[in-house]
Amino acid sequence: MSKIRTAIAGFGFMGHIHAGTIQSFPEMELTAVCDTNPAQLRDAPEGIKVFQTVDAMLKNANFDLVIIAAPNPSHEEITVKCAKAKKHILCEKPAALSVEQFDRMTKVCGENGVLFTIHQQRRWDKDYRIMKEVYDKKLTGDVYVIKSQFYGVNGNMHDWHVYLEMGGGMLYDWGVHLIDQMLDMVDSKIVSLYADIRNVINEKVDDYFKIIFKFANGILAEIELGTYYLTPKRAWFIGGNKGSAYIDGFAGEGKIVRTKHLLENVPGKITMTAAGPTRSFGPPEPGLLVEEELPLVEVSHRDYFVHLLKAIQGNGELVVKNDQVRRVLRVMDAARESARTGNAIQFEHNEEEDK
Repeated sequence: MSKIRTAIAGFGFMGHIHAGTIQSFPEMELTAVCDTNPAQLRDAPEGIKVFQTVDAMLKNANFDLVIIAAPNPSHEEITVKCAKAKKHILCEKPAALSVEQFDRMTKVCGENGVLFTIHQQRRWDKDYRIMKEVYDKKLTGDVYVIKSQFYGVNGNMHDWHVYLEMGGGMLYDWGVHLIDQMLDMVDSKIVSLYADIRNVINEKVDDYFKIIFKFANGILAEIELGTYYLTPKRAWFIGGNKGSAYIDGFAGEGKIVRTKHLLENVPGKITMTAAGPTRSFGPPEPGLLVEEELPLVEVSHRDYFVHLLKAIQGNGELVVKNDQVRRVLRVMDAARESARTGNAIQFEHNEEEDK
């Protein structure tokens, strides 16, 4: 089988990452890269063609798949040109800066019969896949709450992330991934969502957000990110009626916690604690809480490309589907509206709304 000839439009940080990934797959061949900044092309892999424009690359290079890693505002223009040239397209997130823009991109790809998908590789993060397995296999029973937290210490944005018109800020950056993970995990319509989005130390773009989802299946989910928490953390929590599960860190370190038995009633004896007298929140009796290991999950961001290659070769479907990407964009719009008005937003309460 012939190799999938691949080009990269935009050879900055992510463009270089993609080049390394392509070269690690024997089924793929990197044939060309382009970037409007000549400095980005100085360390392009030897033997490939380099260009400063997409137009020149389309005219003078042979490729089957293009990876768009150019600045966000250029995604639509590049997608249209490559789709009309009959190239399959993998676009970096955020796919677009509006739902309407994404719809136009999807339409032109459909009209030209090319595959179009978005690089949501963090569906293959180890911490996420472990918690998804906990959820899918009901290892904590019937789940009632899920929390996803990501806190950092650097605070300030960098490079183009400081410009709102470029799609800067954390909601467009990590928010796309965290929302996608939550919606991929919880297969249920969103009844409503409430969000708070803030500029804590960045003047023009958001560096903190919290989004609370109420799903139709009864689950309450929360995503919280802050770049200036000064207590670095990547954490998950799942609470169910048969236990809890937690993770602290991308490596997936954590436990499932259960009780050996449930109390039939709260003991009458009052316990004195540092918080004062209590019964419900007193220390557990020795041996009441037991810990279990989390499921073993081996995943890699390479798995995203494994699925993509199968789809291009006609041996499978795209895993990251366009209706899922569109839903994330709609959630982001609703989150901004909620933050602006201070109100919860009714989302998919109408069965026909999202069709």
